[in-house]
Amino acid sequence: MLTRGNLLQQIEQLLKSQGYKTSDTYEQGSFDLVARKNLLILLLKTFLNIDSINEQNAHEMKQLANIFLASPIIIGEKSRNGILEEGVVYERYDIPTVGFETFKNMIVYNEYPEILADRGGYFVKIDGNVIKQYREEYSMSLKDLASLAHVSRATMYKYENGIVRANTETAMILEEILNTKVTLDIDLLKQPQKDDIEYSDDVNDLSKLGYGVLSTSKSPFDAVAKMKSSDNHSPLIANVEKNRTEKTLKRMAIPLKDLSMVTTSEPVFIINNDKIRESIGTIPVIKSWELKEFENSKELLKMIKERKEN
Repeated sequence: MLTRGNLLQQIEQLLKSQGYKTSDTYEQGSFDLVARKNLLILLLKTFLNIDSINEQNAHEMKQLANIFLASPIIIGEKSRNGILEEGVVYERYDIPTVGFETFKNMIVYNEYPEILADRGGYFVKIDGNVIKQYREEYSMSLKDLASLAHVSRATMYKYENGIVRANTETAMILEEILNTKVTLDIDLLKQPQKDDIEYSDDVNDLSKLGYGVLSTSKSPFDAVAKMKSSDNHSPLIANVEKNRTEKTLKRMAIPLKDLSMVTTSEPVFIINNDKIRESIGTIPVIKSWELKEFENSKELLKMIKERKEN
């Protein structure tokens, strides 16, 4: 019997076999695994039943994906309606969701699904350029093609201009009429469109240095900070003290370092306790009073670099 742990193990092994660098697994958070290959970063969450995800987890996962410029994907086995079909994309809270075989086909064979399961059935995105090109080659008007495909002229216009998806039956009819493929693949591995990141209020004075700060509640770190003015700066992933013991902070340094390497972020501790050294397990420590004295982000990054090298 497949368990969530087995599924996660299969995904990790698959990614490593295809040259991806993977993080450790973090099953209790908004994501389970981060994987990177060249510039592509995947933020992955697994469920046996994809309906198990809740809105809070999904929201944090999408926000982190935006900060890390990653593609968020949920991988599961079934939904309340049954086993997930191969070659079909489902969505949960606007996060693409697929079965393991569909994910495997993308990673190993570069074969992307075309079908989106949504309320009311299965839908595909029509390649409007192909429709127009072949329609004109066959000297057909929008009305002519619409009539043959059993849809209205207005609907055919929307297909041709990429405004709406078509159901799979209509797509098959169009392919039969035009004698060519008219559907577009759904590339889940491309960098998603950026949503607005809901930065929280000031956390340890980072915002005055130009950072937007996203506090997390379902991740193995307390906050992520990113320069609002540019995507060229690596994000900071931070743990703050919160009256934690040095022993606890040392334990937290392990996932911080692990995730920073896969997401190409800068790991840092921001703490109040002056007794704690300038680094914990190779992770730089910035004291809260030091953070208040920086005049710009360059001063902060310079100190992080110095303490990382010591």
